[in-house]
Amino acid sequence: MYELTKGANVDLAALGESVESVVVSLDWTSATGEGDADVSVLLLNTDGKVRGDDDFYFYNNPVAADGSVQLLGKSPSGSGNKDRISFDLSAVPADVERIVVAASRYAGARFGDLDDLQLTLADGSGEGLLRYAIEDAGSVSAFIFGELYRRGGTWKLRAVGQGYDTGLAGLATDFGVDIDDDAAAEQELEATEREDLDDGTTGTTPDADTGGAAGRATDRAPGEALDAVPAPRRPEAAAVDAPLRPRPRPRTAKKKVTLPKAAKKTLAENESWKEARLFPVSVLKSDRDRETRATSVLLSVMAQVPEFGRRLTAAFGAPAGRMETFTEVVLPCGDSPRRPDGVVRVERAGKLWTALVETKTNGNALRAEQVQAYMDIAARRGYEAVITLSNDVALEGSPLVDVRVDGRRKHRVALWHLSWAEVAHQAQLLIRHEGVGNGAHAWLLQELLHYLQHENSGCHGFQNMGSAWVPVRNGIDDETLCQGDPRTLEVVESWERLIRQVCLRLGGELGQKVLPVHRSRRGTTAGARRSMLANQLCAEGRLQGEVRIEGTPGVLVITADLRTGKLRTAMDIPAPVQGSPLAWAKRLVRRLAEAPADLHIEALVEGEGGGPRGTLERLRPEPADILPKNGAQITGFKLSLFKNMGSSRGSAESGFIRSVDDAVHRFYSTVVTHLDRPAPRRAPSTALAPAG
Repeated sequence: MYELTKGANVDLAALGESVESVVVSLDWTSATGEGDADVSVLLLNTDGKVRGDDDFYFYNNPVAADGSVQLLGKSPSGSGNKDRISFDLSAVPADVERIVVAASRYAGARFGDLDDLQLTLADGSGEGLLRYAIEDAGSVSAFIFGELYRRGGTWKLRAVGQGYDTGLAGLATDFGVDIDDDAAAEQELEATEREDLDDGTTGTTPDADTGGAAGRATDRAPGEALDAVPAPRRPEAAAVDAPLRPRPRPRTAKKKVTLPKAAKKTLAENESWKEARLFPVSVLKSDRDRETRATSVLLSVMAQVPEFGRRLTAAFGAPAGRMETFTEVVLPCGDSPRRPDGVVRVERAGKLWTALVETKTNGNALRAEQVQAYMDIAARRGYEAVITLSNDVALEGSPLVDVRVDGRRKHRVALWHLSWAEVAHQAQLLIRHEGVGNGAHAWLLQELLHYLQHENSGCHGFQNMGSAWVPVRNGIDDETLCQGDPRTLEVVESWERLIRQVCLRLGGELGQKVLPVHRSRRGTTAGARRSMLANQLCAEGRLQGEVRIEGTPGVLVITADLRTGKLRTAMDIPAPVQGSPLAWAKRLVRRLAEAPADLHIEALVEGEGGGPRGTLERLRPEPADILPKNGAQITGFKLSLFKNMGSSRGSAESGFIRSVDDAVHRFYSTVVTHLDRPAPRRAPSTALAPAG
């Protein structure tokens, strides 16, 4: 892999052949696993400015209409994150001279707090071509990693390594982006904060810790008006009583179609009348029927809904262009022709990109020899990729199938995997949150989603903890499980797959980033981390996963105690900077007025393990019971819910997988959602007049 140093540049054509479509990744690690940043891309003309606000791609504008840029989102990598961006350089408009690749942090966080910052570039086959390691990013809240630029008809990449003290808003305005400041929303939120702080905190300034006007003063450029550019802010590090603030966003006038949140009133005479569906599932009788139908349904929608097809194939190095899809294709292969489940073909500027598709449904596993045969066929025919699709979830450093790559062949074929849960996740994001081009496309995606979620489709995602699950649980129960037992590693891998799927499902429903958190020492490989967790499972009998949900004040922790058969979902939330501990406790209890009565609340005490604790039901009449009697400093509160976990390894009603899914959704919907809202106002007290 080519190593680039700060200020240096390289011609992409010198790195490889397939460089019209490339994927740029920004990586970082954090010792705590909590460090995070958002990537952004700016397309610049010869004047070094964007041609319009649509040339600024970030979390609210992730995809270019022409397919030249697509933010693919974050994926966990070791003890940090990898955020990927797909570029189809052949689709970049001719009047764009430079493409800036940057990232920004929020809530006062700086890039100097992160470790192992780097930019990497891979070609269309997924092979890594280039790496630029950043030694010291410094105390900046926005950072330009690199830029792609044209010279003499070819594309080059320069390692920039430039920081910004003014955050994402400052970086964007420097390149000509018009930032939309929703002043009315800001004022309303600040007024709510002041009302909330009046309870025991009179005389304090809410802006100091909530990112208001005073809090933004340090993030503005010299000579700039105080409120001209709102600094981006995330609530992860916010206080318990801080509501969400709107993020800065460019003014865009694009109209997209999303499904209405409320279903229209049905005209059916009674519940026995079933709505006609485009993709019926009642006729599916065998696994072969399910595989054939699922492949055809998915590939047809990909071809007819460009936003959806591009969303799935951009991560695999496919260019933006006219897409056609095929099923049950016959390909010559010696004496016995091969029939892959499907073929995806994209045409752009007379060039073709082709991928073979191998599909499995229900619990059927991919067969290595079958995938190997398709890899060999693709190599001989000059195809670019083989895509496998099943209910299994791929893990970093742990391939689902092992294939042999013939190094003597000049043409390289990439092997990619999609889970059905990821397909449903992308469909949900588009039709429920981001929108698509027209109503017909939205309806097609809705029909696809209905099909995938039907119990008879066989496309339900990861749904079996594997053959090692029952023996490991029994070994923990009777204390016969030994360190180094390979079955514990199988269970840890299944648990990691389950947590990833929980993130996909919840993220699709919320329209927000939901990512697993992996905590490990710097430089620890994924395999070493799983081995450590397997030993921990053997010693303690517990599985633990962490999930970060965008827009929430803490990390959601899921613990499965195999000894007690209990599931615990919990979140630590930091104490506010202002006010008294009694005011904190009162506001927290008021915020959780509609939360379950059996919610456990525990005070986190500085320098100690845990402080006083109690259920919400017991604390409602007297919130002061949660305060330490010795006056110790409270650093935050832990909120927890407990439930029995399923006994079987599958996703049936009594299964373990179903119980984990239900526990996470219950905690989010009944607890976390209340943390983002202003505390309910207390009704004014009224005195009853004496009778008579």
